[in-house]
Amino acid sequence: MKTTSRTRSIGILTAGGDCPGLNAAIRGITKAAIQEYGIKVFGIQDGFRGLVENRVRRLGYEDMSGVLTTGGTMLGTSRDKLHKMPDDMTEVAVANARKNGFDCVVCLGGGGTQKNALTLQNNGLNVMTLPKTIDNDVWATDYSFGFDTAMSIATGAIDRLHTTATSHNRIIVVETMGHDAGWLALGSGMAGGADVILIPEIPYDIDAVVEFMNERQQRFGKKFSIVVVAEQARSRQEAERRAAGRKEKAGKEQELDGYKLVKESLASRLARELQLHTHTEARVTSLGHVQRGGAPTATDRVLATQLGVKAAELLAAGQYNLMVAAQNGLAVPVPLEEVAGRKKLVPLDHPWVTTARRVGVSLGVRDIQA
Repeated sequence: MKTTSRTRSIGILTAGGDCPGLNAAIRGITKAAIQEYGIKVFGIQDGFRGLVENRVRRLGYEDMSGVLTTGGTMLGTSRDKLHKMPDDMTEVAVANARKNGFDCVVCLGGGGTQKNALTLQNNGLNVMTLPKTIDNDVWATDYSFGFDTAMSIATGAIDRLHTTATSHNRIIVVETMGHDAGWLALGSGMAGGADVILIPEIPYDIDAVVEFMNERQQRFGKKFSIVVVAEQARSRQEAERRAAGRKEKAGKEQELDGYKLVKESLASRLARELQLHTHTEARVTSLGHVQRGGAPTATDRVLATQLGVKAAELLAAGQYNLMVAAQNGLAVPVPLEEVAGRKKLVPLDHPWVTTARRVGVSLGVRDIQA
């Protein structure tokens, strides 16, 4: 016997970058909504663009068969911003949601998705969100689904790179994703036994890194080092310029046969500087999109399912305009206004930071100052 629901029909979309766990979340919402509450569920194709273009299809219980273990998103995704498509299409999105009879649009995504959903809310549409991102930087949730899988993939890569580093006495610089947050680099670096971990929240001093490597060789005879660097890590000089509102002067872009040359990455520049100052051969591995591909871990499957089922419960109760967050092992509703536009960065006093330092990991500085 189905429980009476105040919500009759919902649309679900996935937006932003793909990541493992999206299909598990869609499955959790859909199965609970249909089986427990008799809610009609529709899938919106390719994120907010699909809502604007009114590309919608009915989702049944049978559509959820086999999707729990798969990566990516069965609904497709896009990075469109409602107010820049290139024109503001917010009113069109709201009109289409109402035309389809949706009592609520459930949006699965990261920081950008939270802001897009809030835009819909501010224009009179009921919304609900779930936190998805390998960066783990969504505000008010302990973890975002996709993060554990990405951290596990990055850790496995670091494990494998150790053998090359030790065999050839090299410095291996491993670049992870994460945007402005260092969770992925810090977590995988610790799990993979990295010697140096550089994250955006702690601007690094290249001299401190070189000193650490030289001491490591002199005291312990270690002729290799594993350096894990987040894609948006920055030196102290770069951080000071940014804080002062100054940007790097862009040099004239060089071209070759009419094509613009690729700008040197942080990891490449760092490897070059370390090789120069330590006289140790350095190599770079950028993990890139492999971090967010493939099947989700058991942890992400459970988390995404738990959040999805809670979303269905809240929908049945007629609770909207919130994000379903993971807090202390529970799935809890948080007002969307408290989440959108905020980022969860690594605090300098976070236990992971303390743990890394106490096992002898260099975070690129001599002293951490809050």
